Amino acid sequence: MALYEHVFIARQDVSQQQVEALTEQFSNIIKEQGGQIGKTEYWGLRNLAFKVKKNRKGHYTLVNIDAPHAAVAEMERQMGISEDVLRFITVRVEEHETEPSAMMQSRGDRGDRGDRGDRRGGDRFGDRDRGDRGDRGSSRFGDRERPARRDDNSDGGQE
Repeated sequence: MALYEHVFIARQDVSQQQVEALTEQFSNIIKEQGGQIGKTEYWGLRNLAFKVKKNRKGHYTLVNIDAPHAAVAEMERQMGISEDVLRFITVRVEEHETEPSAMMQSRGDRGDRGDRGDRRGGDRFGDRDRGDRGDRGSSRFGDRERPARRDDNSDGGQE
């Protein structure tokens, strides 16, 4: 059987318990077709990048699946019919990850980024010392002197 990672987004106005019931319903479809469910992760109510079916938020859930293609296709068909599911994606993988997904890892755990030097909040928007910028002149745009124009009718000032 093939291994899949499946993520679906449920509507914002359903409760977390209803999302868990949906997950169980779709898991039963996989089990009835001879497949197995690995880990299931509820990622929570998150903002969507754009409105989807008039929703700005959605409940995200990840399901690791070990099942034949027919079982996954039937689950996807049922999700397409369900009004509570906004979007879903199924990706075939070589192996399932055993540790928590990137979405479940703590945002405070940023130790893998290394030392980023002395970071002060004000440095982001250009209020740092830029050093000597040289004489930039006191003239404003359009105030500089223009070279003298030669009149096309003249012969260079000689007669």
